[in-house]
Amino acid sequence: MKESDSPHLSWELGALAELLEAELVGDKNATVSDLATLGTAAQGDLTFLSNPSYESQLSTTQATAVIVHPKQASKCLVNALVVANPYLAYAKVSHLFDRAAKPLKHIHSTAVVDSLAIVDPSVSIGANAVIGAGAVIGAEAVIGPGCVVGANSVIGKGSLLHANVTLYHDVRVGDDCTLHSGAVIGGDGFGFANEAGQWQKIAQLGGVFVGNNVDIGVNTTIDRGAIEDTKIHDNVILDNQIQIAHNVEIGEGTAVAGCTGIAGSTKIGKRCTIAGAVGIAGHLSICDDVHITMRSAITRSITEAGSYSSGTAMSKTGDWRKNAARFRQLDGLAKRIRALERMIPGK
Repeated sequence: MKESDSPHLSWELGALAELLEAELVGDKNATVSDLATLGTAAQGDLTFLSNPSYESQLSTTQATAVIVHPKQASKCLVNALVVANPYLAYAKVSHLFDRAAKPLKHIHSTAVVDSLAIVDPSVSIGANAVIGAGAVIGAEAVIGPGCVVGANSVIGKGSLLHANVTLYHDVRVGDDCTLHSGAVIGGDGFGFANEAGQWQKIAQLGGVFVGNNVDIGVNTTIDRGAIEDTKIHDNVILDNQIQIAHNVEIGEGTAVAGCTGIAGSTKIGKRCTIAGAVGIAGHLSICDDVHITMRSAITRSITEAGSYSSGTAMSKTGDWRKNAARFRQLDGLAKRIRALERMIPGK
């Protein structure tokens, strides 16, 4: 369900129930015109309950209607849209109330479009955007103000580049992708050879491939490949300020949270979730369905699905310093324990 599906911002609950395939408990003619949280909602608002921690607010909410799971429906004292996955329903219905300005299907007079670019007539290109030679912009795509689409790059149909996105040359972005402001796709990978303390830059000859329905956050960077392409597959979501180095490959449906860094040539599988500020070393392989918790440092390949963590949990600074000192003693302690075990008969 997209913004374009919504011709208005006021909805009868009966219509919403039909759109969401929800069971409606209450007045089908009641209308809602905005979304709000359970605690702040007023008459005319639609809200939702997905976190059981807020269940007590069902009895006090002033919302006109609540999207709710069947287990909590009986505790809702206002109109209810009952669905198996309230958060998913909220995600879908949020687009119906999106007040973002719709792009005009035209090319702004200050945009620069190379004569060798191929631009579909339905495309919107904002002020001061630059489209390079040989670039291809697909149907219904939106190129925001200040964007740069480099030579021979391709933007698929329905994709949206918010203001000031930069695509270098030979970058391919699929259909229905969203690239947020400040994203830079196709910058050089960190490739240098060293001799006697002098660095020799290596030309980065690959490109970047981005699949369909990919969301790339604000100021996230994806480096081009050294020889082959860096690859971001379908349905990947990338948060803000992520660094993806050259020749990384991220599998379908994987989600990466903000401030994570992924070093070169690492391969990440499908349906993985990587929390914020994770550091992943280069030339590793991470299999499908791996979940990595916040601020973990991944220094070796992961071959078995599951949840992985590293680092230490928060504690008072004085306690942490004592424990940090003890960490440095662990190797010696382990050797002493092994020596003691060898002294035990039968060991």
